[in-house]
Amino acid sequence: MNIVYFDLESQKLFEEVGGRDASKLLLACGVTWSTERNDFAVYWEKDAAALVAELKSADRVIGFNIVSFDYEVLKPYAPNENFRAFRTTDMLQDIFRTLNFRLSLDSIAKATLGAAKTADGVKSVEWFRNGELDKVAEYCKADVDITRRVYEFGRDHGFVHYYSKLGSKLKVTVNWK
Repeated sequence: MNIVYFDLESQKLFEEVGGRDASKLLLACGVTWSTERNDFAVYWEKDAAALVAELKSADRVIGFNIVSFDYEVLKPYAPNENFRAFRTTDMLQDIFRTLNFRLSLDSIAKATLGAAKTADGVKSVEWFRNGELDKVAEYCKADVDITRRVYEFGRDHGFVHYYSKLGSKLKVTVNWK
C-alpha cells in the first residue's frame, strides 16, 4: 500500500488575491513522502501535472488542511481532475469534526512530538520571491515530515495531543488506522 504524505507552499498570500481563494495562490513547491519510495519528492510549478499524478495514484494521501487548501491551490493546474475522489485523510478535518474548532499543525506537533514547525507559509512566500528555492523545499519537506510523524503517532495510539488556549496539554481521539 502506497501512502503519500503531502504539503505544498504557494507563491502568493491570501491578502494578495482578494481573500480566501486558494485557487489563485499559485503553486510554489509541493513535497510528497511516499511509503513505496521511502523518500521525498519535490515538485515545482512546472511539475504540477506529475504531482497531481502521484497524488491520484496513491492508495491514500495524508496531509493537514489539504482538502480546503492544497487541493484548491492545485485545481487550476488540473481543472478536469476530481480531487474529492482521491483517497484522502485530512488530519485537520478529522480533528475539527471531533473538537468543532481548528488547531494548527504546529500546536499538535509541539504537544504530541515535542517538535515545532521550522517556519510558516508567509516566510516561505518571502523565500520564493527572493529565489531561495532550497529554503522553500526544505521547509516544505520539514512540514511533510512533521505531518507524517503526527499521523503515525495518532494511528498507533488513537489520539494526538494539543495545547488549549490556556496552555493545558489535552488529547483528541483520532481513528487513523
